[in-house]
Amino acid sequence: MISTRRRLATRAAGLLAFVAFGTAAAGCASLGRATFKEPDVQLKEVVVTGLGLTGGSVDVVLSVHNPNGYKLDALSMTYQVDIDAIKLGEGELDGRFVVPERDSSTVRLPVRFTYAGLGAAGRALMQSGSVNYRVRGDFTVSTPIGNFTRPYDRTGRYSTMTGNAR
Repeated sequence: MISTRRRLATRAAGLLAFVAFGTAAAGCASLGRATFKEPDVQLKEVVVTGLGLTGGSVDVVLSVHNPNGYKLDALSMTYQVDIDAIKLGEGELDGRFVVPERDSSTVRLPVRFTYAGLGAAGRALMQSGSVNYRVRGDFTVSTPIGNFTRPYDRTGRYSTMTGNAR
């Protein structure tokens, strides 16, 4: 009788410890998500890397700022680049990159385009030297408190005269 009570007490204690551990782990994950600050993604520049008869290629250069007190290890990043509401290109970044704590890293996104796809946006860029842009997608980062996938979406105006985005 005593051994049966001990076994039941041991099982109950083990179950209680398991439930307490699970609750604590869930609480830590929720706290981690609450303390995770979104990285700031900004268009830094657009670099023409090639031009041909039917189109070309550009590198869209982004600045990714990490406001967190720990490094972000980017596992993947998708992107779509629009010029004056016309889709220029899209893709997924092949390599991983790290953004140090409270610092920034530069990320180059290769984009291929056709002149037919650009149409009016290409003419506007050639005539006025500036166009509206939108860069969007999502990124997955590994942190000490777990993996996070978050969207990003930035708009602005790019000027070839000043060589930068606003």
